[in-house]
Amino acid sequence: MSFRSVARQGLGLVVMASLWGCANLKQDEPPPPPDNTPQAQAAEPAAAAPAASAASAPSTVAYRVEVQAPQNLRQLLLTYLDLARFQNAPQTEGITNAELIRLTAASPAQARSLLETEGYFNATIRVTRVDPPDETPLITLNVDPGPRTVIGAWELSVTGELKTRIDAGDKDALELIERLRKRWPLDEGKPFSQSAWNSAKNGTLAQLRAEGYAVAKAGETTAHVDAKTNEATLAVELQSGPLFILGDLHIEGLKRYNEDGIRHVADFGPGTPYSEKRLYDYQERLLKLNLFNSVVVSIEPDEAQAKAVPVMVRVTEQALQQAVAGVGFSDNTRERVTLEHRHLRPLGFQVQMRNKLELGRTQRTWEGELLSDPGDAQYRKLLAGGISRLDTDADTTFSWKARAGRTLYTERIERLIFAELLNATVTNGLGEFTSRALSGNYHWTWRDVDDIILPTRGLTTVIQGGAGYALSESQQDGPFARVYTRNTLYWPLPGAWFTQTRLEVAEVFAKDAVGVPDTLLFRAGGDESVRGYGYRDLGPVVNGVLTSGRQLLTGSFEIARPFSLSRPALWWAVFVDAGNAVNEWTEYKPALGYGVGVRWRSPVGPLRIDYAYGEEVKKGRLHFSVGIAF
Repeated sequence: MSFRSVARQGLGLVVMASLWGCANLKQDEPPPPPDNTPQAQAAEPAAAAPAASAASAPSTVAYRVEVQAPQNLRQLLLTYLDLARFQNAPQTEGITNAELIRLTAASPAQARSLLETEGYFNATIRVTRVDPPDETPLITLNVDPGPRTVIGAWELSVTGELKTRIDAGDKDALELIERLRKRWPLDEGKPFSQSAWNSAKNGTLAQLRAEGYAVAKAGETTAHVDAKTNEATLAVELQSGPLFILGDLHIEGLKRYNEDGIRHVADFGPGTPYSEKRLYDYQERLLKLNLFNSVVVSIEPDEAQAKAVPVMVRVTEQALQQAVAGVGFSDNTRERVTLEHRHLRPLGFQVQMRNKLELGRTQRTWEGELLSDPGDAQYRKLLAGGISRLDTDADTTFSWKARAGRTLYTERIERLIFAELLNATVTNGLGEFTSRALSGNYHWTWRDVDDIILPTRGLTTVIQGGAGYALSESQQDGPFARVYTRNTLYWPLPGAWFTQTRLEVAEVFAKDAVGVPDTLLFRAGGDESVRGYGYRDLGPVVNGVLTSGRQLLTGSFEIARPFSLSRPALWWAVFVDAGNAVNEWTEYKPALGYGVGVRWRSPVGPLRIDYAYGEEVKKGRLHFSVGIAF
């Protein structure tokens, strides 16, 4: 459909002329008088072909079309011009020579209509036809699009309840209309096209509906195009309709799980203004309960219920019990097998129970957890415990822990508040050392990334803090405090390049003689720390024995790019890592590691291979990790 036909049908695109000829498009100049040259005869097929020739022509004809125009416009014309589309028709469905003459004569007007949709209102188009002996006729369109129309001015107005609230000075309404205007994409000086104009109107209307006015619709919208100045003046009116207010929750699909948990997760109640984001965030929180395979939260935009619209929550429950087995490998702890079992209602209690067993060459662990449904403030109560044994070249660490606390998961943030009893026994070249600690802790995690498996943009931050009292069989008892933070920034660069920057800082505050459990102290080295060194191979050395330190500082910078833009899941990377763990900052000397790597978003999980050279050990090391769940 042409730009002008859209305007005539009242679909919101109106081309208006100021005085006579303001929107007049330049017509083809009359062709020169014919002469005896073949070129001149070919240039005017409609005039030069006598009726007898047309009558004696074959029933269908073959021909070729060439469009000489800027590449983006050339493709547009070749795709939608009737003359271009029919050139590839089968011989049995082809066109006659008379039809070809008609299509050729009509192509300039049709081409102008197509060019107008891209903002070119002063195009000059000349058509020539050449009939070489014993060759297929060639029809050429020479297109000079002329200057492109740009936005001269625009206006966005609203009617309905939103206008009433704006006039009354309502703060939320004033902020909403300001957001709509700031996000309007067709600002002054930008190119005008029909597709951009439609997209701007539809996008603004969708935003208004998402922010409370669920039945908003477009009012009078016009685009006044002055073909002499090549400027478009836009005017958009949106009819807001009523502001929707949320009513009661209506929950469907529950069979075995408690409805209270679903209601407690909602951060809104009856009387809260509707917004699409509010319901989407609520839907995401329900999915994170790990009770449902699917969750859909929505409203029916019925204007009659606008002041108390029901919120529909439709869920599909997960199976009562789930078991997962997995295998994996990493340079840190080598090969491993994991078994995990979840029971979503053990013995009929409104809690989730999880048990996970990991068996590897260097590490064996068991973790257990009881997690309640959300309470009034969305927090979930937690009881957890674990046992672990870790064997390295330097020592063996056996530990157990028990926790009690509560946790809260939101869209980007995870919070964990708990009390912990911890016991750790370390056996190394200096002997055997056992310490215990009772502490209170707060863990805070924030994630804002575009992809959990292989992020390319965003930031993750982990902050942990705790304080308690340590009891040691070989050192002094006493109070301690512990802080830890790890921050990773993912930032894309032009040309499909991507960077990753990491900073990790931690410290335990206590008197030198206090025996803080080893699992609360720090070491560096390994896949997620300083590559080029083994897992936990960097730390303070006491009497020739590697130990854990009370301070930690590591950093990393990596730049990566896909091997091929056609296969964006496979990357190569170059990186440099540095860091160490010490007992005093004055002793800090970072160990350096650098190398190259490969990343792959495999169908079964992320795979990473790195080869890094460790400056301190003067040798290279291969780091490999992959996880498979089934």
